[in-house]
This record gives sequence, structure tokens and C-alpha cells, in this order.
Amino acid sequence: MNDQVSRLGDHSGPVLRTPLPGPRARRTVAEDEQVTSPSLPRAYPCVPVRGEGCLIEDADGNVLLDFNAGIATNSTGHAHPRVVAAVQEQAARLLHYCSSDFYVPVYAELCARLAGLSPFGEDARVFLANSGTEAVEASLKLARRHTGRPNVVSFLGSFHGRTYGSVSVTGSQHTYRDGFGPLPPGVFHAPYNDTFTHPDGTRTTVPGYLEDVLFTRLTAPEEVAAVLVEPVLGEGGYVPADADWLRGLRALCDRHGILLIADEVQTGCGRTGAFWACDRYGVTPDILLAGKGLASGLPLSAMIARAGVMDWPVGTHGSTFGGNPVSCAAALATADLVTGSLAENALKQGAFLLDRLQHLADGPHVESVTGLGLMIGVTFASARFAAEVEAACFRRGLLVLQAGDRTVRVSPPLVLREDQAATGADLLCEAVAACAAAGIR
Repeated sequence: MNDQVSRLGDHSGPVLRTPLPGPRARRTVAEDEQVTSPSLPRAYPCVPVRGEGCLIEDADGNVLLDFNAGIATNSTGHAHPRVVAAVQEQAARLLHYCSSDFYVPVYAELCARLAGLSPFGEDARVFLANSGTEAVEASLKLARRHTGRPNVVSFLGSFHGRTYGSVSVTGSQHTYRDGFGPLPPGVFHAPYNDTFTHPDGTRTTVPGYLEDVLFTRLTAPEEVAAVLVEPVLGEGGYVPADADWLRGLRALCDRHGILLIADEVQTGCGRTGAFWACDRYGVTPDILLAGKGLASGLPLSAMIARAGVMDWPVGTHGSTFGGNPVSCAAALATADLVTGSLAENALKQGAFLLDRLQHLADGPHVESVTGLGLMIGVTFASARFAAEVEAACFRRGLLVLQAGDRTVRVSPPLVLREDQAATGADLLCEAVAACAAAGIR
């Protein structure tokens, strides 16, 4: 690591040597767009080449403050020395052997660790895959196999992946589904955080739509294998579940013998200030899905289930690369770091950021600032304003991403320091003010 890179982590914020994007970045973008799939939804012309902690260096030597963590994947920051050491050690011993067919020690070691971290309070079993969408696919298969029921319920605003099974339960935007039909049947969508109106006119936050509409008019609850829910909507705009609603969802599943699947691909591994977001709600699912930050940016996901639920026989599911030894080693190091101090730091720095950004909701262009831990959403009055804020942040060297229809998400690595949090908050506020001053609506 050269001296310039070794100093990256010392910065509290961006150091811009060229306007963004710089000349080398523009060249890379032009070359990229000649050969890569046009389906890739690039946010803005950021060309990262190196990283350390919460900072990355781009192709032109600009230092950028990373407040999206590669879409919440670089949980322990960029190139955390303990993760790098674990990867190097495992790569020198065994790069790959298929854990679907053979007994790779580090695979079982990680499964045991995740089972021990599960919220079930009982024996658990674990299946490892490569990505969040694969974990979702596995959970849909397991739920249907275990219950013998055909149908699944998910929620409007949710994102669960882009493969056929997972995109069928995704409800965030039609772009993910257009032109790919017919999608797999047996999927129903319900409102997220819906309320129930009692006969006396009072309203409570419970899953009223499921009982009053879906289970009355569209499918019998005895035909529903699982309810799939994100404790915090990710791509749907960083909307935390209402605690009473989520607990009501658990009670509804218990009443009807339905499995509750918590998709914690984005919320898990310490991002909300606890290892699992479910822990913050006091709600225990039957199946829990992890991914993104699980291996600090290496491809790995997990489906963790109550042992009594994961009862499918030999050969019903597997994966050639899922649970790759190098990714497993990175995940073990990540789990040590998250349980050691990083979940607590996410809680602390998230509260700091939320407090610094809350005043934005007093202005005419911001509807709300919400979040749990280092999963914060700033929702604007229009999609155009949100897009302009994202771009204005990039020009200032702050990397954020949109989510939902008009939200900018703040999801830095869990190693975020308070000086970096303060710098990032100031830059975001500056970007909002600049867009407002430009008359953007």
C-alpha cells in the first residue's frame, strides 16, 4: 500500500484534486459503456480504484467520502486489515471447493457462527449462497416445501432481488418486472405498515389488509406458505417498520401457521445497531436472510432457519459457489468485528447523523428524515429534487444513493468516525441548500 493510500483513512472528508468526474474517470466510463450491459443502473460517474475505511480514491486521485458503502455491502469499511488478513490466509490455503458436495471446514464454521447469532432461541440450520437474491429464492423454495402450501405474501415497496422468484415478490418499481412476464404465480402484495380501522373508528397499526382483504377475497390463509418482510424497506425508501405492525405480522403468521421470513439482506450484520434488525423490534422470524455486508463486500449470503423448518431432504437445493471458503473467512472476521464494537458504533453514529440531519425536515423540500442505526433515509418532496441532491453530493465528494421514489439513503460503513459523520452531514445539507437555491422543485 503506497503512502497516499495509507493516509486515506486519516481524512475526515473528501479531498478533491479535479472536478468530478476527472479526465481518467471520464475515459474509464466511456470505455465501460462500450462493453458492459446497458441494463446496469449506474448512479453517477464514480470510478473507485482503492479504499480504506470510509474513504475511497478514484482514478484521478480524488478522495471521496463513502456514505453508501457499495450499497451497504462494505460493512467493515474498505480493506479492513482483519478482513484482508482472513482473506489472504484462506486464499493461500484453499480458494474453492464445492460445499454442496464436500465438507469444507470453514463453511461449517461460519454456519455454526450464524446459527449461534440467530434470534430463534433454539437450534438453527444455515444454507449459504452467493447473493441476496439467491437467499430469497432458497427461502421461497424451503417455505413451500416445508408447509406444502403454494402462496407467498410480500409488501409494496419491497425489494428482494432480480431473479425470477425474487423479482416476483419484489414490489418497489415496475422496471424490475417489465418485459419479463409471466412471472411465477402464487405471489400477493400487501401495503407496508398498513393500519386497521376498528368498528368504533379508531385505528391501530396491525396487518389489517391481510385479514380484511387478502385472506378474505384473494387467498385462504391456509394456502399461504410464508410472509416475506424487510424490517426496514431498503430500495423502497429506507422506511422502518412500525413496531406494532411487525409484531402484529408475527402474531398473524402464528394464528394461521404461516412462516415469517425476515429479509435482512440489507438490514442485517449490524447496520441498524444490532446484529439483526429483528432484535431491535423484539420479533423472531422463522427464516432469516442475510447478505450484502455479511462478508464485507465479498459475494456471500445466508438463509438461516429454525432447525425444524429446514427439513428438506438431500438434493433438493444446493450451490456450486455458495459458501466459497474465502467469502466464509471474510464473514467470520466480519462477525467478530460487528459483535465486537461495530454494531454499537452503528447505533452511536446513526443517532449522531439522525440528529444532525433532522433539521432538514423543517424545510419545504424535505418530507422526512428517518432511520435505524446507519440506515437513514432523507425523503424529498419530489423525485427530481432527490436526484439533484444525489448529484450535488457527488460533485462535493460525498457518495450517497437514491432509494424508493424520492429518498436519498445514508448507509456508510459501520467503521464511520464522528468527524466523518459530521463532514458527511454538512455536505449533504450543503447539497440540499444548493439545490433549493437553484430553484429545483
